[in-house]
Amino acid sequence: MRDAPDFSVVLGGPLFQLLRRGHLASDAMTLVARRCWVFILVTWVPLLVLSALEGHLIDGGVTVAFLTDVETHVRFLIVVPLLLAAELVVHRRLLPIARSFLDRDLVPEDSMARFNAAISSAIRLRNSAPAELFMLGFVYAVGVLVVWRHYTALDTSTWYATAAAGHGGLSHAGMWYAYLSLPVFQFLLLRWYFRMLIWIRFLWQASRVELKLVPTHPDQLGGLGFLANTVFAFSVLLVAHGAMLAAQIAGRIFFEGAALANFKEEIFLVLVFLLCLVFAPLLVFTPQLSRAKRRGLIEYGRLAERYVRQFDGKWLRGGADSNEPLMGSADIQSLADMGNSFAVVRTMRLAPIGRDAVLELAACVLVPLVPLLLTVMPVEQLVNKLLGLVL
Repeated sequence: MRDAPDFSVVLGGPLFQLLRRGHLASDAMTLVARRCWVFILVTWVPLLVLSALEGHLIDGGVTVAFLTDVETHVRFLIVVPLLLAAELVVHRRLLPIARSFLDRDLVPEDSMARFNAAISSAIRLRNSAPAELFMLGFVYAVGVLVVWRHYTALDTSTWYATAAAGHGGLSHAGMWYAYLSLPVFQFLLLRWYFRMLIWIRFLWQASRVELKLVPTHPDQLGGLGFLANTVFAFSVLLVAHGAMLAAQIAGRIFFEGAALANFKEEIFLVLVFLLCLVFAPLLVFTPQLSRAKRRGLIEYGRLAERYVRQFDGKWLRGGADSNEPLMGSADIQSLADMGNSFAVVRTMRLAPIGRDAVLELAACVLVPLVPLLLTVMPVEQLVNKLLGLVL
């Protein structure tokens, strides 16, 4: 039962199998560059060619020509490759996590079947063909026809539509964009949210197992310290979201006359949402960590009480042999070790979340937004401010 399989949230599903048969993916999620080039050839290159043929490449009498549409270029030339590259990072970072529970002897023998069932359930959900078909249908029914046409499309004449999307006719490039390029992008994005759901579900099921946590573990998490590093697996994914947000805001600034200050609330909400998406799942272990800490304080407090009373009686109340030297006595070192053990229990954390990790992942989201500061201040002033923050 301890030979549980390694668990990867990205290594499966119909699209993965299709890419694998097309020699665009391997069992180790390599060949990232090859996948990126293929997706660019399918999503972006046809838009370039069709826009050129229709005369909308540079001007063509539209407000937003193809080459000036920053959002489109960022979406297909930067965000899509980042979403694909994130698969390799997540695969390598999260693959050994399920086995780490077993290698660290955290799962009791009588709960092994339940833990393995959680892994098997996650793998079945990851490989689900109906789930990906549902996502594909959702992309066309909601993502394209509702979200894009009525909320995210630019409210002006563009290379893909003669007027606001939903009111004017689509060009040939616009038809490829609306019914192939955009759905591919939205499907990749939605599939990532589905994978996050699988990861959250697995963590929740693992937290339902009564783990053998040790309050004096040096990681101050009872042995769950390895989970604290799992959040960094999603750093590339957060950079992709930051780039996507920056591109959307840039489109509004350049073509609709908006100001960067108008998007403060939107930036804040996206940042909070993404950080919660990554860090909140780790809170499912808080109840067990809290119980382990309370139990540790009681048990180690009782042990410390017995030891210090014996130490007090021996060395301060005349219990020690008069010939026994005080200098070099192991009793004093043991007293210090006991104090250190109790201090570890007292400082035990209730969640595998660190401040540095929060700041680093927040930076992953915000860094792609830095170029937008050029819309509100000169380059020289921006460089001086950034240098002031660093130095």
